[in-house]
Amino acid sequence: MRKRSQTPGKIVNRRARFDYELGDSLVVGLALSGAEAKALRMGHGQLRGAYVNEKDNELWLINSQITSSKGVPIPENEQSRTRKLLAKRREIDELIAARQAGNTIVPLELLTSGRYIKLRIAVGRGKKRFDKRETIKRRQQEREASRLAR
Repeated sequence: MRKRSQTPGKIVNRRARFDYELGDSLVVGLALSGAEAKALRMGHGQLRGAYVNEKDNELWLINSQITSSKGVPIPENEQSRTRKLLAKRREIDELIAARQAGNTIVPLELLTSGRYIKLRIAVGRGKKRFDKRETIKRRQQEREASRLAR
């Protein structure tokens, strides 16, 4: 299988759209150290299995990986630490309300191309197994239809 090339300036959580029905997205900031920011700009980050949780009326990114690379040392215990998300109070309150209503806050992608490193998040509801099968079936039908149209 051919490996997809990453878009410069983005680290994408590809499982998010498959595992969740997503609503509107929101871009928030991240509190990072200098080494973490440099590693993310070099593309050494991962959002698979990451989620956003609420603690003390603040949002925290949990289970994301930022790995060290040559010239950018990040200690082993710091690579998957919880990181604070920076957003406006009104946005935080809306996300906390959605979380308490039974939804999940899912990180979609890390945007690293601008001056600041940002995180795109969305409120989502988990898909059931039959929903995932339906998604796969629909994608295959669209692929076949586009193949026939050519």
